[in-house]
Amino acid sequence: MIKVIEIVNRRPGMSVDDFQKHWLDNHGPIVARLPGLQRYVQSHVRLGGYKRGDVPYDGIAELWFADKAALGAIASMPEFAAAKEDEPNFIDGSTLIELVVDEHVIKDGAVPANDPIKNIEFVNFRSGMSPEAGQGYWRDTHGPIAAAIPTMSRYVQSHTRLGAYGKAAPPPFDGLAMTWWEGLDAMRASAESAEYQVTRDDEPNFIGPEPAVILTTEHVIVG
Repeated sequence: MIKVIEIVNRRPGMSVDDFQKHWLDNHGPIVARLPGLQRYVQSHVRLGGYKRGDVPYDGIAELWFADKAALGAIASMPEFAAAKEDEPNFIDGSTLIELVVDEHVIKDGAVPANDPIKNIEFVNFRSGMSPEAGQGYWRDTHGPIAAAIPTMSRYVQSHTRLGAYGKAAPPPFDGLAMTWWEGLDAMRASAESAEYQVTRDDEPNFIGPEPAVILTTEHVIVG
């Protein structure tokens, strides 16, 4: 399985409500028609996040395909052209980021019912750490540490594929960490736990700058 992540910002001058509505109700069904698409999820920044000022991104889309061949095949299809033609209606194309990633489920819990929060962190490894070393440490050492946080429902790491490295421009992110929570109370309770403190203490061993974070609502379109 291969996954594509699109990190999106709304078109300049577009309201958050109009952006989220177009993305979900208009663009979502267009993308859902892509041949070979096995799963498609949109994660929209929760409206409360905008009350504190600007957010780093307005959301992400995740698209799963069986393999690299299935992903590459869509580029010549009319359904893909239709999706790309619709993007300027709501997305700021100048800031669109696309990553091809490998997904690692660290804590395989169920997504909570009743308006859960999906926390997304945009991870870059510390200076001097190779992608291979960073991915190994994040998955095998840090992952189990963070998975022990008692109020966390689910935890998934998406690692940028190694093929993205070694080119003229490095990928903007080494990966995304995604965690699901029953609500703000569960997130706040985590910060009081010993397991959370151990997790935070371990982050400088592989993470560079403090990751940007968005709190989102997940919408499953396909799958």
